[in-house]
Amino acid sequence: LEYVDNGQMKMRPAVELSYLNEIEQQDLVDAISECDATPNLSQACRLKKKSQGEGLTPESIGEIMDNTNVEISVENMPVRGKFLGNTVEEIEMIQEATGCSLTIDTGHGNTCGNLEEMLSLKNISYCHLNDNDGVKDQHITLGEGTLDLNLLKKIDTAIIELNNFDNILKSKEVIDNL
Repeated sequence: LEYVDNGQMKMRPAVELSYLNEIEQQDLVDAISECDATPNLSQACRLKKKSQGEGLTPESIGEIMDNTNVEISVENMPVRGKFLGNTVEEIEMIQEATGCSLTIDTGHGNTCGNLEEMLSLKNISYCHLNDNDGVKDQHITLGEGTLDLNLLKKIDTAIIELNNFDNILKSKEVIDNL
């Protein structure tokens, strides 16, 4: 928790790492000191999975920590006939099969009518914030569509995903006033 308290690690990776046994946690602290980096969510999930399987060694911790600082994330998709990932079940299946973290797009969830459920999933890295009419993926200013703005209170980390600077500022104001 010291890494969370001092801002070096986000809470979600720390929760995943809490499942490591005491020896593995100490080996991880040593690895963090050696590489001067803390695990991102994707790395934390891989560490937990390996711990619960064959177990972690200092070598396997190092391989996961040195592998990459790029976090791979799967995004939920809007309602369209051929899109995969517009139901909670599909997103959970993809996440489980790949070990990737999740990106939740509020507009996509709004078109599917399942945003609240999507925001309750585990291993969300961040969210894309935008609004729409609940039918089409429009990426409009927050508050100008049918998105339940109260759901934004459940979000920790996000980007405002709009293509107009003025609309980004308007959306930021909406968020600030929640």
